[in-house]
Amino acid sequence: MNLPGMKQLALDIGIATGPSFDAFFAGPNEAALRHLQVWVGGADGSPALHSPVPTYLWGDSGSGKTHLLESVRVALAEQGASVGWLHAGLLEPPEFDERWGAVLLDDVHLYTAVQQHAAFNWFVNAQTLQRGVVAAGALPPADLPLREDLRTRLGWGHVFHLQVLSESERRAVLRQAADARGVMLSDDVLDFMLHRFSRDLGSLMELLSQLDGYALQTQRAITIPLIRSMLENE
Repeated sequence: MNLPGMKQLALDIGIATGPSFDAFFAGPNEAALRHLQVWVGGADGSPALHSPVPTYLWGDSGSGKTHLLESVRVALAEQGASVGWLHAGLLEPPEFDERWGAVLLDDVHLYTAVQQHAAFNWFVNAQTLQRGVVAAGALPPADLPLREDLRTRLGWGHVFHLQVLSESERRAVLRQAADARGVMLSDDVLDFMLHRFSRDLGSLMELLSQLDGYALQTQRAITIPLIRSMLENE
């Protein structure tokens, strides 16, 4: 977003409290959320399944793919397990580590030849040791521009197509979250948030948290001028 006199705001604000299943607003993606919650187990006293059958999530930007992968990592870390994490920005992936409890592969559609080689190696080692693999990309498995042996492995397990929440769904969630905070959001403010910032709900929720804190600090109601003021002072 670029408004006169304002510093540019990155479209995807980090989630300050860290990603988690509880912070994921599933909407039409309930099946994927429940599948991963059952897979990691432990949260409600249920046994961790950690099935070696791979899970692949795909969908448009803002549908929550990375949030869910990071939620898996957080949940496993709480159980004392480390994971291998490969994303498109990791240009020189490390060798597979047998201490990993699972392998997480993000943005697989962007992998270079080197990353594809590492991902295939990680996948094979994880399967051999009965470790889980959870991957995510922007395309369905059949359309991934990857080497055939990796592409077919990503698609043979559980595959979930994640949907970006509709504007009405995001509006309802933001309204509910604001009400829970005792914050009044006018329709104009909601329109501004939904149309000027990322479609990703996690980013919008973090924006709401920042606005709430700034409103308390300045003793002002949340208005469009307040949002502009907060961004100018970042």
